[in-house]
Amino acid sequence: MDSAVSLRGVEKRYGSITALADVNLEIAPGTVYGIVGPNGAGKTTLIRTLVGALAPDAGEARVLGLDPRRDQRRVRAQIGYMPQAPVLYEDLTAAENVAFFAKGHLLDGVREKVRRSLEFIDLVDRADHLVRTLSGGMRQRVSLAAALVHEPRVLLLDEPTAGVDPELRHSFWQRFRDLTAEGTTLLLSTHQMDEVVHCDRVAILRDGKVLTDESPDRLLTEGRAVVTVWVDDTPHRHEITDYPSALPGILAEWHLDPSVTRIEVDNENLEDVVLDLVAQEKDAPDDH
Repeated sequence: MDSAVSLRGVEKRYGSITALADVNLEIAPGTVYGIVGPNGAGKTTLIRTLVGALAPDAGEARVLGLDPRRDQRRVRAQIGYMPQAPVLYEDLTAAENVAFFAKGHLLDGVREKVRRSLEFIDLVDRADHLVRTLSGGMRQRVSLAAALVHEPRVLLLDEPTAGVDPELRHSFWQRFRDLTAEGTTLLLSTHQMDEVVHCDRVAILRDGKVLTDESPDRLLTEGRAVVTVWVDDTPHRHEITDYPSALPGILAEWHLDPSVTRIEVDNENLEDVVLDLVAQEKDAPDDH
């Protein structure tokens, strides 16, 4: 299978509002794919379409080669879904919540699968604690364990680290990479720019449109950079794009003269690049 997840010409409208506009994406198996964009960009709509909770108005979506609506039962047996806000039963323990979701998949050996799932997200010591007594970060862990208990081949995560501390976020990413090493495909939406660099590829959405679909490294090369070459204490500034390709030309211009005493490079970070792309789309003239 070339793609674990495929969207071709997908559109979704709510009355006069277009949530997804001609979305085309191909997500390779065993990768982490990030969906980035401001509120209202269409991130949650895209994920809910792949879960099968929404039917596209045009185009087609496929998960593991299956239609999320027509083949809903088969798709849901092979995907895990972690919503932005944990959907858990407050009066059940962490283990009981995970077991509830496991039984929904008609799994054998539920107790062992629950134990492994809680162990994977490092919450075995809180397994018997009622969810209402757990912190927000721990609830996020329980939610992730519930999404993983049936060992899905595709994991869909809607803002999985929203509101969690940096240490827990780091822990989540370690576990995400463990999953992809085993062949699981992860698609996640996020607002955290520092998380985007951990993705294999990233799609930037605005108003339901895919502005770009690139690797984080490639996105960074699209940003602007200022290279300052100091010659005899005099700064010479060069504003460039595609820094890796443009820098050799600047260095060649100075022939590595001994009078060059310092070279400074000020690159845009990934957040700057994303904001620039969103702003360019916002300012672009409407064709309609």
